[in-house]
Amino acid sequence: MKLDHLLQEVRQVVDPVLQSQGVELIDLEYQRESPGWVLRIYIDREGGITVQDCAELSGELGAILEVRDLIDNPYTLEVSSPGLTRLLKKPEDYKKYRNHLARIKTFEPIEGQKNFKGILQGLEGETVYVQVEGRILEIPLRGIAKANLEIEF
Repeated sequence: MKLDHLLQEVRQVVDPVLQSQGVELIDLEYQRESPGWVLRIYIDREGGITVQDCAELSGELGAILEVRDLIDNPYTLEVSSPGLTRLLKKPEDYKKYRNHLARIKTFEPIEGQKNFKGILQGLEGETVYVQVEGRILEIPLRGIAKANLEIEF
């Protein structure tokens, strides 16, 4: 089974459970690491996620995934918060984290560079606006290879 297809199936199983608990599914990862395969489920909710939330949901999601038997090989399930440097994956993230410091990497150079660090100004249509060094930069949403929040000091 292809990785994208597997992650989509896992998403379809866990998302309704998380929504029923008032929790948002932020991201999924399934990858091989030195101890073996790891399935990471990143979650969040208004006001934040606690370690207790992660532990409880890990047990519940683990049981459901075990019954559904989507993953053929042994794996470790990790449920956690996306953290302070969370990835910006969905278009809504660029609106939600307006006025936050972010690091953005583009596929193609914009004004001769691919890496930017600035204050998110939001999203309009398919364009992300970022204040970089006192000016507003327009970055096509489809042109973003990776974006994440940065810790502000």
